[in-house]
Amino acid sequence: MSYHEFEDLDHIESKGIIFDFKGFLFKILNLWKLVFLSVGVSLIIAYSINARKQNVYRLSALISVENEQNPFFTANTSISFNWGGVSGKVGKIITSINTRRHNEKVVDSLQYYINYLVQGKYRKNDIYKRAPFYVDIDKTKGQLLGKPIGVRFINDSIYELFVNFEASRAGVQFYGTKARSAVPVPVGAFRKQYKIGDLVDLPFLNFKLFKRSHRALVPNSEYYIRFSSFDHVVNSYKNSVRASVNKQSSSVLTVAMSGTNKDKIVDYINTSVAILSRTELEIKNQYATNTIKFIDSSLATVNINLKDVNDEMNDFRKRSKVFDVSAEVEEVTSKLKDFDSQKNGIQKKTQYLDLLENYLRTKTDYTNIAAPSSVGIEEGNILSSVSKLTALAIERQNLESTTKEGSVLFKELDSRIDAEKNVLFEMITVTKSTLSTELNGINIQIARLEGKLSSLPEEQQKFLKIQRKLNLSQEAYNVYLAKRSEAAIVKAANVSDINMIDEAKDIGGGLIGPNKSLNYMMGLMLGIFIPIAFIFAIFLLDTTIHGSDEVERLSSIPIIGLIGKYTYKNNLVVFEKPKSAVAESFRSIRSSLQYFYKKQEIPGGRTLMTTSSVSGEGKTFCSINIATAYALSGKKTILLGLDLRKPKIFNDFDIDNEKGIVNYLIGELEFDSILNKTHIDNLDVVTSGPIPPNPSELLMGKRLGKLIERLRTQYDIIILDTPPLGLVTDALEIANHADATLFVVRLDYTKKGMLQLVNAKYRTGELKNLSFILNFYKHKTNQNYGYGYGYGYGYGYGYGVYGNAYHERDKKTLWSRFKRLLKNI
Repeated sequence: MSYHEFEDLDHIESKGIIFDFKGFLFKILNLWKLVFLSVGVSLIIAYSINARKQNVYRLSALISVENEQNPFFTANTSISFNWGGVSGKVGKIITSINTRRHNEKVVDSLQYYINYLVQGKYRKNDIYKRAPFYVDIDKTKGQLLGKPIGVRFINDSIYELFVNFEASRAGVQFYGTKARSAVPVPVGAFRKQYKIGDLVDLPFLNFKLFKRSHRALVPNSEYYIRFSSFDHVVNSYKNSVRASVNKQSSSVLTVAMSGTNKDKIVDYINTSVAILSRTELEIKNQYATNTIKFIDSSLATVNINLKDVNDEMNDFRKRSKVFDVSAEVEEVTSKLKDFDSQKNGIQKKTQYLDLLENYLRTKTDYTNIAAPSSVGIEEGNILSSVSKLTALAIERQNLESTTKEGSVLFKELDSRIDAEKNVLFEMITVTKSTLSTELNGINIQIARLEGKLSSLPEEQQKFLKIQRKLNLSQEAYNVYLAKRSEAAIVKAANVSDINMIDEAKDIGGGLIGPNKSLNYMMGLMLGIFIPIAFIFAIFLLDTTIHGSDEVERLSSIPIIGLIGKYTYKNNLVVFEKPKSAVAESFRSIRSSLQYFYKKQEIPGGRTLMTTSSVSGEGKTFCSINIATAYALSGKKTILLGLDLRKPKIFNDFDIDNEKGIVNYLIGELEFDSILNKTHIDNLDVVTSGPIPPNPSELLMGKRLGKLIERLRTQYDIIILDTPPLGLVTDALEIANHADATLFVVRLDYTKKGMLQLVNAKYRTGELKNLSFILNFYKHKTNQNYGYGYGYGYGYGYGYGVYGNAYHERDKKTLWSRFKRLLKNI
């Protein structure tokens, strides 16, 4: 064997690993009806989804976050409050909007855990404010959770409640405390009538139902009420609201929300902003509120002291006749009054600082510290430090609702609070030391002035002491009262830093889903992809040969002929139906073999072996008809039945199989006694005979070779019908005597792996001069492309005028045509 022949044989082996993209494409085109059906079903599903899905809307509001300065703050304001700035506030507001605490307030305010429903085509639809009634629930009592409660209006004043219970207990929620419990309920259908406005007092329902003034009640109309879990509702709305910084201004926020009911979205956004603004104002006023509370408690104490001193003065005047003092004494007492006032102020400052120091050491919540200026402390460092500490404490309190304890944010904030506390402790110590020095100086002055009064009569001294206490108490009361009024005015005039710019409103539009076009596109893509993926899987897993293109892809062995499927009573198609397409195909094979034999210089007759991979591929059918084609052309032909294991050829020629080639090979009979003349001129047949126990050994014997050499001298063509190559080795023994070998491949039946076996046998030289015959060939462009044979034998359609003139066509019944159509799908 030459180098080029080995190269071709290697090419045969490598062809099997190439994916047939063109074949796969034509496979898809062949199953276009499946793809079309899948696309139709997918689009119907997409339509159903679009029809059943609720519309989703998105609405928004604009709010500003500014540092609103109190208009009552002036240079003369003695009580200072540090409200903070815009820096960092926007981020806090965005965080607050998504906190659970804030959304609990909004849900509780709007009572969104009560749903008003009406039965729609696909679901119960939320009608919210469009319901002609509303319920006023008793939050201290339980309401049935999760189950729709029917409301049927009998007339304008009577309605019926109905609900069905599957179990003897049901869950209820107490919306006042948010606690949940299980209560006994009647199993089965529950129905009861009530007058509108009457109390519904049941273990599982507690409310009053009222009519909406602007909605009409239709008799026999049905609605539903459903109470939802408070926590579930809060979580759903918490995840639906989003706040983002406006691109045009960093102090403007867009608060947006998505949902299926636009009225609910509008109310939720606007209420959320209102509650957020109110909460922000409460936080902003907390410092002032703490100061007012501190002043109120001090005023109560001073008021009691003032009353006691007044009573003491009145009692003294009743007992004594001293009502006045000399001018000199009046001057001394006036100075004492000034020093007493200064001393009292210092003592109150010292007392405040002691209380503040003790508060910082014993408490962890620093949001309740009163302003130092409420007792006259004007030191800027202390005022600033206290206000910073209060702001940090409020920030930490807000953080607790959004962040888990132990977070890095807490650690950082606690570190800043501790640092500010240490600074404040240092300033308290320094300030107390300064105040102590001032107090000592004042005490010296007071002692000196009191020494001047020691010479006065005892009655006058008592009068002056009581007068001094009365003056101090009255002055302290007046100071506290003035500071309280000032703090109250500042608080009352304060405004929130959060203001609504553009409230949420339903002005039409806002629809963001479902994306119907996308659903249809997805349906179209899935409708195409799923069948193609299914076809691809079948294509990959399919090991059967379906067309001539696959044979050429898997092997370089030439295809010598195509035999179409032909239903007939026997295998003698060429003889009994000479004008059929199948007969013409066998004559074409005969012509191709003639050109093949001319290249060989072999004396005598030619031998032709037909084989296949397994039984049922049409090997015997081809052998009989090729032999008939040669015989009808005038060639003296003999057909040897060498399939000793499963003989077949005898039935078609109406001869028995009692004796045959087996009898000759074992030496039992002479050849002439097993030779059968047929009713076809020039065609003789030798059957296989009885099935032997050792067919391979018989075929390997010398008698077969000698017989074939003898037949070469008597016949022009010797056809060898052999066993399947893929099942037994008998055909390989016979191949040594064959001038040409035809391997029958039945389309839609023969496995691709068998061609690999044939390639291997051809490569090793066990099979020579090998060609393929494709049996059950179907002339379809999607399965056979690129082979310009110029004929397509088998079904008898698609040949035009030429085919109609030269080929007999079977008469196809309507049923047979319908079955063929189904099979081609």
